[in-house]
Amino acid sequence: MRHGNKNNALSRTKAHRDALMSNMACSLIENKRIHTTLAKARALRRYVEPLLTKGKADSTNSRRVVFSYLQNKEAVSILFKDVAPKIADRPGGYTRIIKLAPRLGDASEMAMIELVDFNTLYSAKEKAGAEVKKTRRSRRSTGAKKAEGTTPDAGESKAE
Repeated sequence: MRHGNKNNALSRTKAHRDALMSNMACSLIENKRIHTTLAKARALRRYVEPLLTKGKADSTNSRRVVFSYLQNKEAVSILFKDVAPKIADRPGGYTRIIKLAPRLGDASEMAMIELVDFNTLYSAKEKAGAEVKKTRRSRRSTGAKKAEGTTPDAGESKAE
């Protein structure tokens, strides 16, 4: 029975699961986005978010702790040089899981997991929305212009 057991075993032994999560976390940090099954993406989120939080504090101890999980020097250096400055002001929720169409072979639920701050599509929309909000005119002046040109008496007199 699995009473109180919060980890998803993913039908793997502990050593296999640790290696899988380490490799997937390295791929996520290096590529900023990966495609995998939904169950693996959810397990990876629980694995990688504490490492990203640890990456905010660039100290020797935090580098050693992160390296003990990832076992990849390149991924650790990318985490501390590129990823950590972008997520410095975010209080959590560094990853986003987006569900995809089922896999053709076995109809397994697929998902894309990505680092939130590295998706330029969503950040461009937010910036564009902010610019539109700044240039918006008041409704009163717009309503006054419409009222002047579309009075029913003025339209009838022009037609006759």
